[in-house]
Amino acid sequence: MGKKFQKKKKTEQLEIVPMDETPPLPPQRPSDEVVPKREKWINKQRVLVFAARGISHRDRHLMKDIKTLMPHHRPESKMERTKTLATVNDMCEMKHCNKAILFEGRRKRDLYMWVSNIPNGPSVKFLVENIHTMAELKMTGNCLRGSRPLLSFDSKFDEIPQLKLLKELFTQIFGVPNQHPKSQPFIDHVYSFTYLDRRIWFRNFQILSEDGGLAEIGPRFVMNPVKIFEGSFTGAALWENPDYVSPAKQRQMLKKAAKERYVNRIEQKVHHEATLPTKAYEGIEYDDIFEDRDAFETAKVLAEQAKKKALQIQEKAKKTPKDNLTKKIKEKQLEAVKQVIEKKKQKANKAGKQKA
Repeated sequence: MGKKFQKKKKTEQLEIVPMDETPPLPPQRPSDEVVPKREKWINKQRVLVFAARGISHRDRHLMKDIKTLMPHHRPESKMERTKTLATVNDMCEMKHCNKAILFEGRRKRDLYMWVSNIPNGPSVKFLVENIHTMAELKMTGNCLRGSRPLLSFDSKFDEIPQLKLLKELFTQIFGVPNQHPKSQPFIDHVYSFTYLDRRIWFRNFQILSEDGGLAEIGPRFVMNPVKIFEGSFTGAALWENPDYVSPAKQRQMLKKAAKERYVNRIEQKVHHEATLPTKAYEGIEYDDIFEDRDAFETAKVLAEQAKKKALQIQEKAKKTPKDNLTKKIKEKQLEAVKQVIEKKKQKANKAGKQKA
């Protein structure tokens, strides 16, 4: 009935080595044994930065500046126009990149920038405005190549929902990972993202002192968000900018306004020429007033002339009704317009002959 109690064996307790400290090496070890190394580079973000064909020289310089600021980028040759945006996901997979920045040009004038999280999304399309590169600005600021930046965001990035998403994307793309092989272990510059006038303003500053002294390095540009898509370069539109107007549409509106000004000026000229008096001015109506007379006599003269004028107007109204007057005015205007057109044609023919 009695139970035998066995003594428990003492288990050897292992020493817990903290993560920050490296374990001490044994005093004697063989030469073939490999020294264990602890990896410090944990955040392995790689960003593919490239452009599609058709960008201008200034846009190309901006892309080059962004590459110099990001030591964790991967380069790629220009994408052909025949390829669709969905192929960017395959390109990133081949390059082992999980983020992408694509520059897309339109008509050698407008620059669009795509920022995407590969392969699940989301992706954002921006219109890039007011581009100023490092070489163009020649700012006094300077920083170490490959150093890690601080990211400064406006307070509105924590209030507006779409800006919260953009803040997370920018931190993952522009933030240099800690202990990256191509980076330097220093923080000597700041990227500032400011939301103003419904646009995001990008600036790069050098940290001069701990008190907050800054000097701008460059580049500087403005990002006007157009759309946010659910997937990577594909999917449904999560958000669309209601105030966005394409640059081509803006140029069209300016041309239309200039055209309307020209048409109004021509119409004023035609109206002026049509309403010019044909007969020269024949003396003064009230010559009798200036003669040396009394006030009563001048008043009588004025009353008589007013009666004469009223009778003349009545007679003219009886002779020529309103329809005839309007027809005459229209005929005069048409004749004046034809004369102006003929003059312009003659001038154009003369100019063409002189060029020939």
